[in-house]
Amino acid sequence: VIFLLCLVFIYFLLSAQYESYILPLAVILSIPAGIFGVFVAIGLTGIQNNIYVQVALIMLIGLLAKNAILIVEFAVQRRRAGQPLVSSALEAAKSRLRPIIMTSLAFIVGLIPMMGATGPSAQGNHSISIGAAGGMISGVILGLFIIPVLFVLFQAVQEKFSKKSQEEVRSYHEEPTINHELYETV
Repeated sequence: VIFLLCLVFIYFLLSAQYESYILPLAVILSIPAGIFGVFVAIGLTGIQNNIYVQVALIMLIGLLAKNAILIVEFAVQRRRAGQPLVSSALEAAKSRLRPIIMTSLAFIVGLIPMMGATGPSAQGNHSISIGAAGGMISGVILGLFIIPVLFVLFQAVQEKFSKKSQEEVRSYHEEPTINHELYETV
């Protein structure tokens, strides 16, 4: 229930940000790639699905959504500037690759001390760190391919059914009109 509420909350925030009910799906549907990685990582290491793994899942939803937002927001800006749909998605993924890799790598390296923790809370630390690292690795690697595809898909749907989006794209391609009557009177 909590995971569903997290996703609904993110969806509403993104709907307000993008002024669209369709485009946030590109962000939301990229998150399962990271969730898949969590369960693969804990399965390979023999960790049970406990409360610590679930905390890692909630944390991961926010971090992977942030990465997807970076790509989608940049693609939206390029699209509004009149760039072709596929080109804007590919350029967004290429230009956001380095910042996403750097922040994700810093996050994973920060989890390494928790992976080697000993003592009374070691099992909780192992669960959070291994789950979050596995999810971040798979979410970033798969997300860099999934997010641009989802953006192209949902942006095309939005442009097909939204006159506002079509007019915005057309307005960037048209020449600005100049009122020559103003210049003749001077």
